[in-house]
Amino acid sequence: MEDEALLAMDIEAMIRDSGHEVIGEAASLREVIALTLARAPDVAFVDIQLDEGSSGLDVCALIRERWASTAVVFVTANPKKIPDHFCGAHGVIPKPFSRAGLMSAMRYIEEGVCDPPPASRKPSSFLASPEIERSWAPA
Repeated sequence: MEDEALLAMDIEAMIRDSGHEVIGEAASLREVIALTLARAPDVAFVDIQLDEGSSGLDVCALIRERWASTAVVFVTANPKKIPDHFCGAHGVIPKPFSRAGLMSAMRYIEEGVCDPPPASRKPSSFLASPEIERSWAPA
């Protein structure tokens, strides 16, 4: 969920380039509520400030309620607006980010979601929530 159209298109292209499918997009809480998806997303990338004055924190709560298995990752220039408990999100990719940074964060998240803990080292482009940091810590 990203309210900046060009950045949203760029992120979608990177998701597809990494071999994944984009199954939905929304720029506001209202648009997320209206989404009808055939299946739950594996990962949702969510900005903090969205269209129509809506908040990514509210979107995160809705996603966690509607699709409990979906990993939520905030993508924001305002990581300090994320509460310490991350509202149940897996972490944050701070803006600005590079293509390489986003791609390495996506690989790490994929490893953690599919076969935790991730085999690779956490990239600097991804800040894990305290809960995920603990659960994905190497044994």
